[in-house]
Amino acid sequence: MKVAIIGAGGHGRVVLDILRNNHQFDVVGFLDNNIQMQGRNVDGIPIIGQPDNVGFMRYQFNSVIVAIGDNEIRNKIAQHLKCHHISLVNAIHPYATIAGNAKIGSNVTVAAGSHVCTHCDIGDSVILNTGSIIDHECKIGRASHICPGAKLAGRVNVGEGAFIGIGATVVQDITIGDGAIIGAGSVVLEDVEANTTVVGVPARVIKSAEMVRA
Repeated sequence: MKVAIIGAGGHGRVVLDILRNNHQFDVVGFLDNNIQMQGRNVDGIPIIGQPDNVGFMRYQFNSVIVAIGDNEIRNKIAQHLKCHHISLVNAIHPYATIAGNAKIGSNVTVAAGSHVCTHCDIGDSVILNTGSIIDHECKIGRASHICPGAKLAGRVNVGEGAFIGIGATVVQDITIGDGAIIGAGSVVLEDVEANTTVVGVPARVIKSAEMVRA
């Protein structure tokens, strides 16, 4: 299957490596908004255009994956592509482990060493980064990012567009609201409201929607 990758930055290179390790894909090029990068190669793959031109270039590839780390931008582009009936594929590393009864959406990246356990539900445009652990019955909302080494215990519910920082730990039965940010290395023992940032051990609120409005 011929695939184009949207985003030629660091995450794009990770996705390229994952697709190269999954031999059903043939990556034909990157699409990136950086004008100065047009015509260059990234890890041997050419930058063939910009994301806005994807509709005019569909003859060159069968499917696309959006490899942009920013949750909001990744989701926006993926939603636009879906509206135009452009197929979105997943990048799942062969050294990731996914339970047979887990549900995986589209435009999902599952990096090397990640574990998705039984009866998990992974939404569209989610990133499960290197070595992340998603334990049983977790639900990860659309366009969230679970960073390298983060660990979610059983039945954790992560809202849309949330960010779980590198090495963070979330205990069982916790709800993380839409757009919440969990700082690196934090240990989350209580629910986190939407659009709230928590850090520390145990995690404490340093920014909330109420603080921003005030």
